[in-house]
Amino acid sequence: MIIGIVAAIVAALGYGTASVLQARGAQSVADPTMGTDESGQSHAPSLRSTVAAMLTVSFLAGLVFDGIGFIGNLVAAREIPLFLAQTIVSANLVVTAILATVILHVRLRTRDQIAIAVVIVALVVLALASVDEGHGHDGAWLHWTVLILGIVLIVGGQAIVMVMGARIAVVAGLLGGVVFGLMAVAVRIVHGIEPFSVGDLLTDPAAYAIVVCGVGGFYLFTVALQTGSVNGAAAALVVGETVVPGAVGIALLGDTTRAGWGTVAVIAFVAAVAGAVTVASSPAVPQG
Repeated sequence: MIIGIVAAIVAALGYGTASVLQARGAQSVADPTMGTDESGQSHAPSLRSTVAAMLTVSFLAGLVFDGIGFIGNLVAAREIPLFLAQTIVSANLVVTAILATVILHVRLRTRDQIAIAVVIVALVVLALASVDEGHGHDGAWLHWTVLILGIVLIVGGQAIVMVMGARIAVVAGLLGGVVFGLMAVAVRIVHGIEPFSVGDLLTDPAAYAIVVCGVGGFYLFTVALQTGSVNGAAAALVVGETVVPGAVGIALLGDTTRAGWGTVAVIAFVAAVAGAVTVASSPAVPQG
């Protein structure tokens, strides 16, 4: 279990650091035409400035940290209960906020400092309340369900985007979070990892769900960032990627808490998610 907790912390540190580095890269090549002109018309970043930002040292370093975070997330989802793994990973917003005060020179509000303290305390309590991850995932139906549901949500999300346009931010963020949550479930149940077997991996729908949901979740969240409130999208993402896999882990995979710690775990889980959502609205979290 210790390995899983450490992996989840590494994931949070990786994702959080990546966000700040990528924001710094984007700011270093900001398009002077971006923003609102004298007529009040809003201008989006140009393709040239976007590509330039992606080629900066800071942004490329951020991609490396994203990779580290992704690997940590995969290990955590296998080793500890999903309600604990995904909640720790969502704390990457806390890492982002703290690093942003140093690298991007932003200030934390009092409520942000309180929210960060709440998240940290809640995660410690949640870790103490958790028992080893469950193993109730032998049914082939669940492997297919994760893949099919992921595809449906991604395709459905795209259809909703076409209908709602710029009002899609929170919905797309939530869908992106749920799809990321499905990826975590797929990581837990995929065959061919222990013991390692290429044949089992290639014939397991859950393996393809990991790829599909990883790419699809990233796409939906990117759409959310481009079409509306970044804070709302980030907050919705946290809810989707923590609540859904946490519930699936308890209901279907056998994730449990220590005897008598159930209520404490629920309170800690809610507090951690609420704290992360509060931090998501902080000016210390880069706004894309």
